[in-house]
Amino acid sequence: MPTRNVVLTDRQEALINGLVSDGRYQNASEVLREGLRLLEDRIARQDAELAEIRAGILESLAQADRGEFAAGSLEQIFDDAMREAKRRTDT
Repeated sequence: MPTRNVVLTDRQEALINGLVSDGRYQNASEVLREGLRLLEDRIARQDAELAEIRAGILESLAQADRGEFAAGSLEQIFDDAMREAKRRTDT
């Protein structure tokens, strides 16, 4: 297994030492690997969200190309869009 030397702040070192001494992790390597797994998951979620946003933009552009435009004032359109976004995140 490859090894890396990393420079930690005092606070990071204290956190790692505390997690190990509390028995949550066997050693510092486990703590750092868990942190990297969490980071990997967060990046994957962000990438998925970005892909969804891009798909929405492309669909919006396609609708505009087809001449499909929202009816109403800009304020109504914005309010409708915000309600729809909230509905999607609540489900």
